[in-house]
Amino acid sequence: MNTTPQPDPKDRPARLTVGVVGAGRVGPALAASLQLAGHRPVAVSAVSDASRRRAAHLLPDVPVMPPAEVLKRADLVLLTVPDDALPDLVTGLADTGSVRPGQLLVHTSGRYGARVLDPALRAGALPLALHPAMTFTGTPVDVQRLAGCSFGVTAPEELRLAAEALVIEMGGEPEWIAEENRPLYHAALALGANHLVTLVAQSMELLSAAGVAAPDRMLGPLLGAALDNALRSGDAALTGPVARGDAGTVAAHVTELRRHAPQAVDGYLAMARATADRALAHGLLKPELAEDLLGVLAHGTDGTEGDAR
Repeated sequence: MNTTPQPDPKDRPARLTVGVVGAGRVGPALAASLQLAGHRPVAVSAVSDASRRRAAHLLPDVPVMPPAEVLKRADLVLLTVPDDALPDLVTGLADTGSVRPGQLLVHTSGRYGARVLDPALRAGALPLALHPAMTFTGTPVDVQRLAGCSFGVTAPEELRLAAEALVIEMGGEPEWIAEENRPLYHAALALGANHLVTLVAQSMELLSAAGVAAPDRMLGPLLGAALDNALRSGDAALTGPVARGDAGTVAAHVTELRRHAPQAVDGYLAMARATADRALAHGLLKPELAEDLLGVLAHGTDGTEGDAR
């Protein structure tokens, strides 16, 4: 966690004017964080009513205007649009002459490195890829969560220090990611964070169906401990019927899921297979128990109900 004391912005003049193109959940939060570091947000583009409300909440008194106007006003421009929209946005801004020489152009896509900004680079911009490894809500809590948040940083070598300095000013921790590794880096984060939300939501639905009145209270301590153990110990933290080789229990799970939540069966089987593979590779799952378990996972059931402890 970054514990470096941050100077009070009132004690120093603003150094960069900041613009935001795309007022989703990320852009306004980053601009608000840069404002705390002494920079000055001056313009934001927002299309939907929700994005306009977000901009007004996190960046009060900052005018909403078209992207080209944002670039005219800002020394530092945050391009915070969906990944698939980024290449066409950059090309369009460069082709219309909106990009100024010496302008810092920062995108926050995890998928792309700095090369997606090449059209702007040819127009004289300074390209930076700064991806916060954080989930955003679109509320002020996002600014607080940036403290100690890792950022995947990719930029030309001569801009590396500038990129890392911006991350540190936002309270983050810069982590250098090579251009060619950006898609793998982003896939890893999506696998861990995005899929976690799906798994937790499914688990809460199933607990509700089983009669649990407060699934969130039941899962909170369990998931917190599992996450802590996994981060500390990796595969050694694996527990449960798959890691134990309890084929009957796994078959009983599949039977119940087919009855009550058939849409969850494929996900359960896929994750159980992945868990079994890792448990085998790390010596947690005994080979003599693995055959029956893998048979259940291959066929979805072994015809027994098992002991669902």
